[in-house]
This record gives sequence, C-alpha cells and structure tokens, in this order.
Amino acid sequence: MNTKRSIISKAVTLAMTSGLLVSAHTYAQEAEPAQAPDDDKSFEQIVVTSQKRVQSISDVPVAVSVLRGDQIESAFANNVENLQALVPSVSFRKGTTTRNSALTVRGIGTISFSIAAEPSVATVVDGVVLGRSGQAFADLYDVDRIEVLRGPQGTLFGKNASAGVVNITTKDPTQELTGSLSTEFYQDNEYRMKGTVSGGLTDELSASLTVFQGKFDGYIKNVYNNEMVNGYDREGARAVVLYEPADDLTVKFISEFYSADDDCCADLEGLPSGRNPDSEAAPNSDGIVDGVADIDLDQRQIDHDFESRTIDDHAAFSVQVDKTVGDYTYTSITAQRSWENTEYREGDFTSIAGDSNEPVFGAPFQLHDVGPQEWSQFSQEFRVASNLSGPFNFLAGLFYWNMDSERSFTRDASCQNNAGQLDAALTNYAENNLSGDDLTTALSDLGAYADSLGVSCNANDIVSATAYMSTEFNNWALYGDGTYDLSDDMRLIFGLRYTDDEVSYTHRRVNNDEYGRTGVGVRPATLDTDAAGSVDETNLSGRVGIQYDIAKGQMIYGTYSQGYKGPGFNVYYNFNPENDGRPIGAEESDAYEIGYKYASRDLLLNVAVFSTDIEGFQANNFDCSDGACITRLTNAGNVTTQGVELDFMYNATDNLTLIGGVAYTKAEIDEFNCPAEVDADACTDRSGLDVPFSPDLKYSLSAEYIMETEYGFDIYYNASYIYTDEQYSDLPGNTGEFNAASLLPDYTMVNASVGMSFKDDAFRVSLIAKNLLDESYATTYSGDNFRYQIPRDADRYFGVAFKAQF
Repeated sequence: MNTKRSIISKAVTLAMTSGLLVSAHTYAQEAEPAQAPDDDKSFEQIVVTSQKRVQSISDVPVAVSVLRGDQIESAFANNVENLQALVPSVSFRKGTTTRNSALTVRGIGTISFSIAAEPSVATVVDGVVLGRSGQAFADLYDVDRIEVLRGPQGTLFGKNASAGVVNITTKDPTQELTGSLSTEFYQDNEYRMKGTVSGGLTDELSASLTVFQGKFDGYIKNVYNNEMVNGYDREGARAVVLYEPADDLTVKFISEFYSADDDCCADLEGLPSGRNPDSEAAPNSDGIVDGVADIDLDQRQIDHDFESRTIDDHAAFSVQVDKTVGDYTYTSITAQRSWENTEYREGDFTSIAGDSNEPVFGAPFQLHDVGPQEWSQFSQEFRVASNLSGPFNFLAGLFYWNMDSERSFTRDASCQNNAGQLDAALTNYAENNLSGDDLTTALSDLGAYADSLGVSCNANDIVSATAYMSTEFNNWALYGDGTYDLSDDMRLIFGLRYTDDEVSYTHRRVNNDEYGRTGVGVRPATLDTDAAGSVDETNLSGRVGIQYDIAKGQMIYGTYSQGYKGPGFNVYYNFNPENDGRPIGAEESDAYEIGYKYASRDLLLNVAVFSTDIEGFQANNFDCSDGACITRLTNAGNVTTQGVELDFMYNATDNLTLIGGVAYTKAEIDEFNCPAEVDADACTDRSGLDVPFSPDLKYSLSAEYIMETEYGFDIYYNASYIYTDEQYSDLPGNTGEFNAASLLPDYTMVNASVGMSFKDDAFRVSLIAKNLLDESYATTYSGDNFRYQIPRDADRYFGVAFKAQF
C-alpha cells in the first residue's frame, strides 16, 4: 500500500508542478454586481466594510487584507486557521479545543484558558462581535469576504480590538435563481460537501440556503487501539432572507446552525517525555541538545487511552435594518448567538497511566479532563452614517453587548502523596468525622487509620474534583468616526469611543473524593473554593490622522490610534482566590501608522509602516512561587510591535493574476512585571525578548493562470508559496530565558490546484495538492517540555474537487 501510494504521489506531483505558479491571498468583491466585462478584474472595484460602510479598499486609511470568497475556495482554505497562511500578519495558536485557540495580529494576541478574559483580536461576523475567537474557528462555507484589519481598531470596533479585527461577511441572496453544489475528496477518507440555492421569492424578497457537511477520519494513529484521530465530523446550515420593499429600506435576516464532533486535537510527543519510552509512539528525538530542541516533526502517532475530543454546537440569529432618510443612512443590528463547547482531554498522554499500585511519581499517573461550557450573547448596535457627499462625513453609533457563560470542569487523576498529602487529607477527614478518643487514636497513628478505612494513595487510586464557573460581560459604548476635507486632495481623520465594561464571575471548586485526597492536578478538599468578584472600567479612546491624495489612484495617510481591551479575571479550573481573584486591568495600546496605497485596473499596492505600544499586556506570566511553575494570566507588562507590511495584486495579463504579501514584524517585550507572588529579585524585565507567535518574517506569493482552449473547456492553474520564520510559542521565564522546546522552526509551504472548467465555469473539476514539498512543521508548543500540535497540512496529500453551478 505504501509503495503504491508513493508512486501515485510522485506522479501527481510531477504532473502538477509542470505548470505551477505561486498563489495565496485574494481580493474582495466588486463594488457593484453590474459591470462591463472589461472591468471584471479591476482592482479599482474592490470594496471593504472595514469602516462600517462600503468603500473602495484604496480609499480606506487602514492596513487591511481582503480575502474574497471565491478566491478562498480556489485556494481550498476551509477554515479561519488557514488565515495565517493567506495573510502574513496573522498567526494562529492551535489549542486542544476551539475555545483554547487564538489568533494574533502583528504578534499580539491573548492566549488564556480563563473564561473571564477576552481576545485581543476581535472577530466580527456580519456586523456581530463574537465573545470568543473560537466561535469563528469553524468551517468557512458561505463567505463573501474576510477583511483582516491590522493594528488597534478601538474607535469603530472597540470591543476587544487592541490588536486587530477579523471581519467576516457572508453572502447575500440574489434575485436571480442560482445554485451550486461542490464536493471535495482527499486522501485518508476526508470529504466535504456544500450546496447552495439562492433566488427571489417576490420582487421585494429574496432568500438563500447553504448546507455543509464534512468528515475526516484523521491523520494521527493511536497505537493504543489502532484508530485514527485528529479528524472531524461537521455539518452546518445558513439561511439568509433579504427584504427590500423600497430603494431606501433593506432588512436582512440571518440564521445559522453548526455542529462539530472532532476527535481533535491530540498533543504529539515531539520530544522524549520519559513517560512510556518503550511505546512505538515514542519520538525519534535526542531531546534538547546544546540548547536546541530536536523536535520529531515526523511524529504522527500517539499512545493514549483517553480520546481528546471537542464537541461544538453553534446557533446564531441576527436582523439588520438599513434605512436611508435624506442624506443619512440609519442601521440597526440585533443579534443573539449561543455556543456549547465540550472538551475531553487526555492529560497524561500515555496509555499505561493509573494502573499501578505504586505511588506517583515512581509510577505513571492518570490525568483525564472533561469540561462542558455554554455561552450565550446578545448584542444591539444602532448607527447613523452620512452619505459621503460633502466635506464633512461621519459615522456614529451606540453599541450594547452582553454575554453569559457557564462552565464545569472535572479532572480524574491519580492520587498524589509525594509530600505527605495523604496524611494531611486523613487528618482533615478525621477532624470532620471523629471526636474524643477516636479522633486522638486516629491522629496518633494515621497509617493504622488509613488501613482501617482501606484507603491508599497510589497511581491506581483515582480521585477527582469539579470546578463550577460562571461569568457575565456587559459592555456598552458610544462612538463616532469621521473625515473633514481640508482641500480637494487632503482630509482630516478623527474618531472617538467611550466604553463601559463590567465583568463578573463566580467560582466553586469541590474535591469529589470521599476523603478529600490530593491528586495530580487535583487540589485537596481543604483548598475547595467558593469565590465571586466583579470589576467595572471605562475607557475613552480615539484616533486622528491625515489622508492625502497625491495623484489619481494614489493616496498616503498617517494615523495615530488607540486600542482598548476590557478587564477580566483569571478564572479557570485551579483558580486560587488569593492570586487569581485580583482583577486584570484593561489592555490599552497606542499605534502609529503611515501607509501608501495605489490602485488601478491592473495593480493594487499597499504599504504600511507601523509601531504599536501595548500597556497592561494580558498574558500568561510564569509563577513558580509554590515550587511548581505554572502560568497565570496577569497584566504581565508592556510590549511593542513594529514593522513594515506590503501587499500587492497584479493583473500581469488578462489571464494571469499575481498576488503577494510580506510582513516584517518585531514584537518585543519592553518590560514584564514580576508576578505578585514571586520575589522581585527572581525576575528580570525581559526587555528585548520576543512575544510568542510573532515570526519576524512571513511572506506569500501567489498566482492564478487561466489557459483558454478551443475545445470547450478552460484550465485554471492556482498555486501558493508561503514562508513563515521561526517563532517562539511561549513567553520567556522570569529569569529572561526561553525554553528551548518552545522555539518552532521556520517552514515553507507550497500548495497548488489544477482545474478544468466547462461551459463558462458551470462545471469545474480540480486536482488539489497540499504541501507539495512535504515539509513538516509544528504550529504550537503545548507545554510539559514535549507536547506539540502538528497540523494536517504538515504532510503532503492530494484531493479532487467537483463544482457545478447555475
């Protein structure tokens, strides 16, 4: 089987690389659907809503990358995770579940397990701000365009936009009856299917329905049971109804349901853990040699007796009303979203744990987690926009947002007695259950007392604890953004936002063991918690700048803008009221940006130079105060990100489109605070060291070439070349030293597809190749000096796609 597959892979690789160009990101939808054929590929027609109104991308004084839906489909980029390949300024931290994954822009993002903290990169879908980025880490199956706004966007978006915004817009229904059906099949039993129908119900009413299903067996072999893992089983549907009773009134209803059952994402043993060295899933690695980690990037096996799995259920409904009265357009967006996420996590990363009657840590310990969580959010936004006809134009609004979250988290783990914890538990148990001579006898000989109860504390003695957590976020804001024409060529940019944030939480953790015993990661009954807290904070942030049209289709701008991300708490399973009960202050940023934009029919060029200072950076700071190093979310300090970005789109010929981008970013620590629990003499300021997930250099180069034939079909060549520099996947320790295991090597990706199109693209069949160079890489170091996330795209694989449309 392997020989045959190798031969097929080599043959397909040779056939595809014979005509390849290089491909990656994409351009946005045309401003108006009715255009002359000669303007179909004009970059002057690209529009965005990055300032909450439809504008040409070349007129917007913001660094923004735009990915169009059909271009995303052509690159077969099926989820938000693929943004890091398509947009050089974006990186992605892969967690074991969607709720623990995060986006970073220009090296800045929030990575936390806390349910009372929010992301630095705001995710917006159809004008609705999502409470957690993980709500959008699903499949992209009905997307019109994705806009990535880089840098603080506090004035207009405000809600947790201290680093940037990912603005996703889905497709509107058409009046003309249209439809499509597409399928993709890949190696290792992966398939995806999508069907869409859209059309007018009456002259005033149109609707669309899109349904999606995908399934994948996985690419990681679990040698414990010979099953494949890290796959998925997903389905979703989106319905849109558009009502346009008059030229000046539009009402849009959107409803979406999505569910996923993913046996994902198991951490791979990339460095020797020593937990089961005789397993066939042990890595081919020498460990850390001379300060360099020998990561086994070819590792595709695990040996787990508990399956890591994530179950997601989403439901969303929104209504947007746009009404034009005179020179102004009034908009209302009302939205309700819910998200249920359940995490099953293998925490001991071996199949031989928890079976021995020997004490830990001489014997392997068990650690298994189950954590269901429910989110429910409601938002309302009202805004008014002028019609861009006079020298003064503005957009102003009122925003309200509420989110409730409830989570329970249960850990089943081996009993722990390496420091006499059993005696402490039995003492507490005796004092609560005995009195008089019985208590005196028990305390005088705890060993005999344990024997009388039949209690031991070995690896096969499984104890558990459950934490019950809840949070509520309330946010309201007033904002305004505008321009004033100082002359025909120059305009003043300004904006202001007032924000009020309130965050509250409850936390109750209960040791479930009858005797209150300590386990690995299970605190004793004496440390059960019952805590609550809240914090309220206000912020006034703004922006100001100058925009100058230097010639037709050319513009330069300079802006100063402020970003804001609200306060929070470090609420998680092993919450410590004394340390974690302190509020985490808001994260605020000051950004300077100078940009140049050029747009013509055949060329779009954007250049931006930026520098952003972040104060109160919310990050997982190291705390080694109790003898075991953990990370605790705090206002860890101040960081700076600065660099230069360039994007271009070029119609080299009528049939060849080139697209490219490069980001050079230096995201560094200015000064990190020592955690309050740690002696300040044990810390350095760590200035000049890298912020996690901030590669210095990322670039992509792409192309699409259409070869027209005389035989009733056309051939589409699409390919991409993407480079990502090495990057750290964790912060440096308190002494200013990085863990060598956290340095992820640089890597190159080449993806490609060749398609045959028939009858004006009414039917297309494509051959797809992912990672043609078969270069393996890791996207995340997960911890414990050995755990890594290695994605599906770290292997070369092939597929075929079929699409029919009318």
